[in-house]
Amino acid sequence: MRRQLVPALRMVLVLTVLLGLAYPLVGTLVAQGLFRAKADGSLVKVNGQVVGSEQLGQGFTEAKYFQGRPSAAGITASGSLDDQGKAGDPSDPSEMNSGGSNLGPTNPTLLDDVSQRVAAYRKENHLSASTPVPVDAVTSSGSGVDPDISVANARLQAARVAGARGLPVSKVDALIDQYTTGRSLGFLGDPGVNVLELNLALDRITGS
Repeated sequence: MRRQLVPALRMVLVLTVLLGLAYPLVGTLVAQGLFRAKADGSLVKVNGQVVGSEQLGQGFTEAKYFQGRPSAAGITASGSLDDQGKAGDPSDPSEMNSGGSNLGPTNPTLLDDVSQRVAAYRKENHLSASTPVPVDAVTSSGSGVDPDISVANARLQAARVAGARGLPVSKVDALIDQYTTGRSLGFLGDPGVNVLELNLALDRITGS
């Protein structure tokens, strides 16, 4: 028994040191050395104060701001209830649970929520009843905290934001172009607009 126990204990000790200590330490050192900003959460700072992350969506409710996707993690960008009928604060980590709503495409609750969001989106952005609404404007993402919106979604919000800030729509459209990122690796997904970065750029222009 001793001949079996001693080698087993040695292997546990060696693997604990290698995989429990050395591997995480090397990974942390490499990440901090080569990708420090991303490793620390891609934090965004204004005047030295952290205001968010490039990788996490936030709730914006004022007319002068672009709004992100509805969230299943808490309160939606438009201030309505989430896919599960619960209200929360996406800026409070204790009330955030990253993930989708898990409601299927034929679920009556989801269909009713989407219908209400479409009507609210058109009203808020002064759109006609026949204007097509981008899917990302009325459905939550798989993570529930997607930081980006589609270019089409941003374009439809541009007139509202421009009017609230007293800016020409062409100026706001130019900012949308500036903060639009392309497809991942050139072919994965669709171009997107980072909502937090776009809103901060608008604040800098108008002095908000």
